[in-house]
Amino acid sequence: MERFTISLDEDLARDFDRLIAARGYSNRSEAVRDILRGQLERHRQETEQAPHCVANLSYIYNHHERELAERLTGLQHDHHDLCISTMHAHLDHENCIESVILRGPTADVRRFADVIAAERGVRHSSLNLVTVDLQAGAKYRHPSGRGHTHMKPRN
Repeated sequence: MERFTISLDEDLARDFDRLIAARGYSNRSEAVRDILRGQLERHRQETEQAPHCVANLSYIYNHHERELAERLTGLQHDHHDLCISTMHAHLDHENCIESVILRGPTADVRRFADVIAAERGVRHSSLNLVTVDLQAGAKYRHPSGRGHTHMKPRN
């Protein structure tokens, strides 16, 4: 673990301590680490240094919209290489929320999320994306003969 010291004016330090308490951090170091991870992740994505990712795409849609549920399911099937899992819940008589876990090339995941968000009847779409490194040579071979690649989130 590497240590460094920063200086803050009193107002900023007091505001930061309030934020830490509100979010339940046990100390400033944990909060600073999370802030740094978030900024580094944002920088990687903005500068296209994020070739692979895992992501959660959540959206709300009106299930009475003509054939929308079928179109959404069809899009997920068409992108089965990206879609790991889908959770579906009913919010009321008209609205549903779905959360799709995705993994793959970042550009492909973003395009898929854009396609879903653009479907007529889909509202409040949100993509939460985390950059990962593919673990070279870390292929596990299941007894069935199938393998998979490990994806390690970046620090």
